[in-house]
Amino acid sequence: MSSELRIKKLRGSGGYVMARVTDEQQMKGNLGGPDLFLAPIGRLDADKISKHFCNTCEKEFEGAPKIEFENPNEEVAENLILAERGQYICNTCEASIAEYREFKKQDEAGDVGNAKPLEPQTEVAPQVETPQEPTVESVPQPVEEPQVQSTQETATQPSPATSVSSIEGRAVYDENANKIGIAKQVGIDSTQSMVLVITQNDGSEGSIPWKSIKKVGEVILLGNPEESAPLGKCSSCGFVNKEGSKFCEECGTPLQ
Repeated sequence: MSSELRIKKLRGSGGYVMARVTDEQQMKGNLGGPDLFLAPIGRLDADKISKHFCNTCEKEFEGAPKIEFENPNEEVAENLILAERGQYICNTCEASIAEYREFKKQDEAGDVGNAKPLEPQTEVAPQVETPQEPTVESVPQPVEEPQVQSTQETATQPSPATSVSSIEGRAVYDENANKIGIAKQVGIDSTQSMVLVITQNDGSEGSIPWKSIKKVGEVILLGNPEESAPLGKCSSCGFVNKEGSKFCEECGTPLQ
């Protein structure tokens, strides 16, 4: 595979950057459509970015945006560590252009297990915006992120370990090898259980209980064909609902 750097437009939720990337980085940023995305690629060197566009300013700027990140090395599931989280920020208005998460396995050959329960904060709570109440009960609230220190790409590096690509942007397949969507972020639902928020095939947002995720790699797999259907799975559309749900949150079919 060629290691030649090519200038590409990499999109984020709040704009885009023009950057020189390798073929491997292009493959990570390709989610199956005509555009390339920043989130699956993660953090780029500032000197590789030539321009950035901010949707809030509605203007393109020369040079790289600010890059804020931290390395929490937080265990979010058995054999899965949140190694780094960060965002690209407009130098002019401080709006977020793109966010990313990078995960790593403690044991690369092992599988990812159940999610770890969220523990109460013992330190002074950081300043964060209060998330709005979702209009649909099934839509989880995003995990609140601590305020990161603003630097021009400076932070404590994670401890040596084998890195895996950011979970964002990975294709999600059910136990029958059917693609059901694209991973968006890790969140918590109304019962304070950890879930994976996905963008479904029709463009709508859905959530999957973390315990239903059996393997995280180049793609995210839900269960195995020989296993019985997970609790709350709809027999009609296959959507995995929260335990105790009486009706499918996706299509409204009564659950047995």
